[in-house]
Amino acid sequence: MTEEKKQTGFLGHVVNLMDRFTGDKVIFLIALFLMLISVVSVFSSTPRLANDTGSDRVTIMVDQLKVVALGFFLIFSFYFLGRVEWYRKLSMLGYFASVGVLLVLVLNLNLGFVRAGEINGARRILLVAGKQIHIYEFVKLFMIMYLGWALDTFKNGDFKWLPRIAQRHQHLAFLEKDIWQKIFYIYFPILSTTLMVMMGSNSSAIFMGAIMVLMVLVGGIDWRDIGWVVFVGLVGVGIMFGAYKAGWLKESRIGTAIGRITQDDDATMRQLIGSKRESLEWRQARGKLDQPVGALLAIKEGGIFGKGIGNSTQKYQVPVIFGDYMFSFIVEETGLIGAIILIILYFSLLARGTLVAKMCDKYYDKMIVTGLIILVTGQAFMHMAVNVHLPLVPQTGQTLPLVSHGTNAFIVFSIVFGILLSISKDAKENMARKEAEAAPIIEHDWTQDTTV
Repeated sequence: MTEEKKQTGFLGHVVNLMDRFTGDKVIFLIALFLMLISVVSVFSSTPRLANDTGSDRVTIMVDQLKVVALGFFLIFSFYFLGRVEWYRKLSMLGYFASVGVLLVLVLNLNLGFVRAGEINGARRILLVAGKQIHIYEFVKLFMIMYLGWALDTFKNGDFKWLPRIAQRHQHLAFLEKDIWQKIFYIYFPILSTTLMVMMGSNSSAIFMGAIMVLMVLVGGIDWRDIGWVVFVGLVGVGIMFGAYKAGWLKESRIGTAIGRITQDDDATMRQLIGSKRESLEWRQARGKLDQPVGALLAIKEGGIFGKGIGNSTQKYQVPVIFGDYMFSFIVEETGLIGAIILIILYFSLLARGTLVAKMCDKYYDKMIVTGLIILVTGQAFMHMAVNVHLPLVPQTGQTLPLVSHGTNAFIVFSIVFGILLSISKDAKENMARKEAEAAPIIEHDWTQDTTV
């Protein structure tokens, strides 16, 4: 009777569901824990947001619960309905989709239903039927999927366009060489999307460029080729910097990037102390220090065990602590213990993703898993590096995956986990098939065994 109740009760349904779940359970549990942390953290970290928007924290938490529910729906939809062959076909369009949406921003287009929008004076969102879409979050996913396809196609020698052009036009026969195919299908897409993103967000451009270069390196492309890509990128940045100094790009984000890289917090602190309270100089200095200094103060005050859930004080001072500085907030409330738990979760995801990639039998599957794992864990550790004010890391934010407040990023990372789980299902089936087909290490003919 007890066993029957376990099978029919709520916990029994959960156990039965997990038994039927053939994807990687560790990756799923990591996503589940991060989502649960998100609900609690968003509720506790948003009093300032509630005050600024005229809302309340309960309403914000309910909205976050809706986002989490949508995230679960997306994870299970991609897990149950997704097919690797579908992902591969859609991946071919990743670069074109990225260029399409980025051109709307770069050219400041108004297409009626869709138009470019600004945040803090930078064009980095699309307004679709009045809704804000933080498009860079989606471009990260689009480009990783595209590069997975491009690297796999190059490895198999299946590119079509350039070879056809080379065959039809003898003076373009050089296009059949591997280096030109890499330039056209891999390096140029990386450089072009990175430069377009840079027009609206330097931090996103740096992060996306680094993630794509790392993915290509892991994919087996010669590191000397990557050196040339980095060199060309630096030349492009140098040209843009020169144009900025000449006054041609004054409205770009180049000045913001220079200011963040060269920002001297000590000098800003002296300006704050030496200025008359509430003066323009005082307000400017205070605005520069609110986030980085407040984040460091939150970490310092958190100590080992933290102040306890709901007892943070910096959430009233740091403007976007619920987004770009969520790690600092969690450390203030839960201390070093909370920080270690988060770090373990993301490191476990990195380790588990590496294992899943090894289990995949197709190169495309390996590259997609690798790229998506690099995206999630790379953004998580960059977020933490910004929060602890790591030297040489620009003080500009990236959300903490599946934890920070923000609908668009949460949706994208839910899709990422759904794809990971879908591929892990195929990888585990492939591994089980190989194990079943494998011959024993030592052959033994039991028919000849006469021992008693």
